[in-house]
Amino acid sequence: MQYGLTEEQKMLQESIRELVRDKVEPRSIEIDEEGEYPWDILELFKENEIMGLPFEEKYGGQGADLMTLCIVIEEIAKACVNSSLILGCQELGATPIKIAGSDEQKMKYLPPLASGEKLCAFGLTEPEAGSDAAAMKTRAVKKGDTYIMNGSKCFITNGGIAETYCVFAMTDPEKGVRGISAFIVEKGFPGFDFGKHENKMGIRGSVTRELLFDDCEVPAENLLGKEGRGFNLAMMTLDRTRSSIGAQGLGVAAGALEYTINYMKERVQFGRPIAALQGLQFMVADLGMQVEAARQLVYRSACMVDNQEPGFSGVSAMAKCFATDTAMKVTTDCVQLMGGYGYMKEYPMERMMRDAKITQIYEGTNQIQRVVIARQLLGKS
Repeated sequence: MQYGLTEEQKMLQESIRELVRDKVEPRSIEIDEEGEYPWDILELFKENEIMGLPFEEKYGGQGADLMTLCIVIEEIAKACVNSSLILGCQELGATPIKIAGSDEQKMKYLPPLASGEKLCAFGLTEPEAGSDAAAMKTRAVKKGDTYIMNGSKCFITNGGIAETYCVFAMTDPEKGVRGISAFIVEKGFPGFDFGKHENKMGIRGSVTRELLFDDCEVPAENLLGKEGRGFNLAMMTLDRTRSSIGAQGLGVAAGALEYTINYMKERVQFGRPIAALQGLQFMVADLGMQVEAARQLVYRSACMVDNQEPGFSGVSAMAKCFATDTAMKVTTDCVQLMGGYGYMKEYPMERMMRDAKITQIYEGTNQIQRVVIARQLLGKS
């Protein structure tokens, strides 16, 4: 079933599926074991113009909508969550510029991101300011035509390998979240460096590092929008990118279920394939329902964002939360269905389970998603 996709989307889905099967899936185990960024997959995506999907044509992209982006991310994540992050992080890091950037900023920064020549990153999280953005310690003080930035960010995907960073800092601490501003910071700016390279449980082929600012000099022209609008910009960005994290969760869940079903048809116990055992059939039925429900919610949220329908923020949070919870549930149960083999590194299931976990945490924990959903349903108190 194609879920009402256009013919163009169906063709793209099939071409991505073939590319992933031939080029990405064979690399997935090695990427995880080596814990190195898959530069070869980035080149593959550049060659096939995948990096340009979320960018407008005037900036050298393909002008794809979020629905199309989610379809692509889902297909990649079925085989390799690490590889799906290459595209997903490019969209996340560039979205603040797409929303609030001036014409000059967009023309300067978006074309090299659309081509994949440069990578970008989103710098919001700090050691003491994860879900609580108001606790942000990073400061940016204006001096003439320059902002002097001091502080640090942690858990930043693409940290150190990206050239373009959208960084959030306090410009007026007395105003709390209304004192946060956003800046475009380039790798190489004086005073900008990188710290700890995180050793992670999953998504081991994705680089996660600290960003360090020691009297970092940021030109005033690199302010995104107006001073004090940074928190709103961060939330507007996450509202628009959560669907793609949902697509990532959906992809790893769907890929795990597909692999496990094929395994169950071949694995013989008690004289017949374990797929014939009713108790296991019931488990598979439940997992299938959850995957299909997640897909409908992810696609629905993406369409709402594309059409700017009222309430899309809450539905995006639902999609991210439900699909990534589903990813954890499905991969865990698939390990169980495969028994001892599911626990072994020569099979992909234990990697899928480890990779699924992060989707419940980044771009807003699923507990925070429930706060967003509740506020949407009940009204802010």
